[in-house]
Amino acid sequence: MMCSPYVVLLNNTEETTLRRRANSARASQRDVLRARIVLAAGQDTPNAQIATTVGVHVDTVRKWRRRFSKDGMDGLRDRPRSGRPRQFTPATVAEVKALACELPAMSETPLAKWSCPELAREAVDRGLVVSVSASTVRRWLAKDAIKPWQHRTWIFPRDPNFATKAAHVLDLYERLFEGHALRADEYVISADEKPGVQARRRIHANLPTGPGRAMRVEHEYVRGGTLAYLAAYDVHRARVFGRCEPTTGIAPFTNLVDQLMTTEPYASARRVFWVVDNGSSHRGWTAAKRLTDAYPNAVMIHLPVHASWLNQVSVNRPSGGRLA
Repeated sequence: MMCSPYVVLLNNTEETTLRRRANSARASQRDVLRARIVLAAGQDTPNAQIATTVGVHVDTVRKWRRRFSKDGMDGLRDRPRSGRPRQFTPATVAEVKALACELPAMSETPLAKWSCPELAREAVDRGLVVSVSASTVRRWLAKDAIKPWQHRTWIFPRDPNFATKAAHVLDLYERLFEGHALRADEYVISADEKPGVQARRRIHANLPTGPGRAMRVEHEYVRGGTLAYLAAYDVHRARVFGRCEPTTGIAPFTNLVDQLMTTEPYASARRVFWVVDNGSSHRGWTAAKRLTDAYPNAVMIHLPVHASWLNQVSVNRPSGGRLA
């Protein structure tokens, strides 16, 4: 059997340190293996036998025997690694990030929003890089949480009386009207319509939930056409009144008003304020007069134009509310 040219001679301190490391439950697996290899090599055990006993390749045994023979205990440490050479300078990365923060239209690119493959292609076209992958661009953007493929819509209020109208609505939400607190028999109702709701019926019934299992809803369904859903939300009592109609319009909205205003406590209330947007079924002073003529205790309050986000029935999810 061929003997290794690298002889391992252990002094007492080295042997004690290596045995402690080889039997340690806290040491890393790589340090344990290296210690066992060197201990076996210190007993003149052939490399092939050490490899079989420790469970590693014989080349691994040769490597650590040679390292210890030359450098002692220091040879068992990992050597510094140079790593992969940098391909892109920080300035290049910053330029690509700046590109991601531009609108595609600024570069006459026929896109509504950037994607990582398109950004990589545009960076090459602009000469920022010779080549770059979409995954690399995605990694650069992720470091600064830049997501040009996402967007949020917004609208600029164009109602010249926005502040005045919004103040009336916000005051009502705080139970104030024209500077006076609302009485106990005065109510604030937020109403809206949602057209084009798909009426769908599942082919099979839902399966109930169970331990470790969510409720199951069958995928297939039958279309039943579209409906309009109209809802009125009692802002301070967290109660929802809803109804379905074939479509929206004056008559369906009147049905919603009748549904609520003919029930208590609204029928005998001192005043019931209806907060609505500027939809065609309840727009302008004619709609307000129509409401008051039908129910003298009802007062219509219009939101500013393009301010449906102030309508609580549109944005609120009342906890404890129920469908009436």
